[in-house]
Amino acid sequence: MVHARKQKSIAKYHAVSHAASPAEPAAEYGPRVSSGPAMQMPVLVLNASYEPINICGARRALVLVLKGVARTEEEQGTILHAARARMPMPSVIRLLEYRRIPHQTRALSRKNILLRDRNTCQYCAVVLPSCELTLDHVVPRSRGGLSTWENLVACCHNCNRRKGNLLLHELRDMKLLREPRPFSLHTSRHIMRMIGHSDQKWRKYLYY
Repeated sequence: MVHARKQKSIAKYHAVSHAASPAEPAAEYGPRVSSGPAMQMPVLVLNASYEPINICGARRALVLVLKGVARTEEEQGTILHAARARMPMPSVIRLLEYRRIPHQTRALSRKNILLRDRNTCQYCAVVLPSCELTLDHVVPRSRGGLSTWENLVACCHNCNRRKGNLLLHELRDMKLLREPRPFSLHTSRHIMRMIGHSDQKWRKYLYY
């Protein structure tokens, strides 16, 4: 009876289809919970060994907990109300099975470029939501530029229009904040510490 109720609760959510990259253990785990501000809150993901390996949204974290892939180690303090259940929103989750995380770069994607550049335009240093940023090819594709970690940067729409089809040496007032590099394990750990700096629930897992 309890199992049937759990299955009904899970069935209220939609299927997730998000392929995991090397640093992202959350692959295709089935249910998806509804969206909303609380669902976008960052959640620290620990390996079964309590090693921090990723950050995901609260929505993805709830999916992993509902599927029995992970358990909640720390709570945010807010409650998700479903038809027949009340679930605490996680702040830190831990995978129940150990995942070997290869020490290599993440898959090249818009999401990972913005994460690497911390949602900061790499020309004017303005910080914006993901929906207000685009990706810029430092060397434009029309001039031989490739879509690589070293040639893609987060960029606001104003800077993207200003730069246009030009190379940086052809512009006097535009330069990169930092040299773009592949997303490494070191980058990932640094971002985890930066995001969790003010959260005591994260700090004890991030080895400050």
